[in-house]
Amino acid sequence: MTPLWDEGLQNERTRLAWVRTAALLAVSGLGAGGAGLRVGVPPLAVAPFVLVALCGALLLARTGVRYQRVQHALHGGSPLDERSDAVIAWLGTVAFAVGAFGFVLTR
Repeated sequence: MTPLWDEGLQNERTRLAWVRTAALLAVSGLGAGGAGLRVGVPPLAVAPFVLVALCGALLLARTGVRYQRVQHALHGGSPLDERSDAVIAWLGTVAFAVGAFGFVLTR
């Protein structure tokens, strides 16, 4: 049986990828929401972009906790089920698509 842990920096690279994803969601949600409000889109049409920004902020806040859980799982050889971060990222992505569609429809 091959060991689960190796000496590479996979967990560090994965954490950086999650930080990039979270920052992209937060910034794009804030930027698109702000742009929508500046051009006169109704506030209800901007609501999905607020959800996108919140998803990004939540993911960004969870990256440290997720990193520690993965480190403990890798060193301890225990299984890790971290689907919640992927669900939050997908929720942010779908919310952005809904917001963009609503933005197009209201303009």
